[in-house]
Amino acid sequence: MTVARDIMTPDVSCVGSTDSVSDAAATMAKLGVGSLPIVSGDGALIGVLTDRDIVVRVLAEGNDPNRVRASELAQGDVVTIGADDDVADLLQTMARHRVRRLPVLDHGTLVGVVALADVARAVSGPAGLVLEAVSER
Repeated sequence: MTVARDIMTPDVSCVGSTDSVSDAAATMAKLGVGSLPIVSGDGALIGVLTDRDIVVRVLAEGNDPNRVRASELAQGDVVTIGADDDVADLLQTMARHRVRRLPVLDHGTLVGVVALADVARAVSGPAGLVLEAVSER
């Protein structure tokens, strides 16, 4: 049985809750990623910041990305998956919440992120190839 920890990207870079959206965007560009987990000062996961959040909720609304803090874009409860949860559960969670990336927790601690591209690499056959192709950077 394949579980989230088997396919996740470990050692995930995060953005601090008080970091500016501009700084977060620079980090995303440097790392070549489309999202970053948002963590509080004590390291607790409080949200996920996506490139779409930056465009739609900051730039399109005419807000200054140097003044908007990452925590201002954290919304509601964070959708996560357990490190030892089965990939089938992971896929159901992604579909139910309509997300492409899931933070992976192990006993409440962030240990990685599973993106749709990670799932694609783990799935064999034509479906995996299509998922991987549309998920490439």
